[in-house]
Amino acid sequence: MTTRPETNPAPRALTSALLDEKAAAALLSFSPRTLQMWRVRGGGPKYLKLGSAVRYHPDDLATWIEEQTRSNTTGPAAA
Repeated sequence: MTTRPETNPAPRALTSALLDEKAAAALLSFSPRTLQMWRVRGGGPKYLKLGSAVRYHPDDLATWIEEQTRSNTTGPAAA
């Protein structure tokens, strides 16, 4: 019997735990309302919309945190 190689690996969102809005807000030390505002206005971390549920992938939160790093108050994000 031969094993078939996996031809369609599971998307990244299915391979690790997704966070709901409350958990993501707690991780970022912001209120859930702040995340809601960012989703409307832009500027926050990437999110998934699964039906009516909003979920955040931990990797997207980590990436967003890194993108917020600044070296001074007037310049762009630090490289």
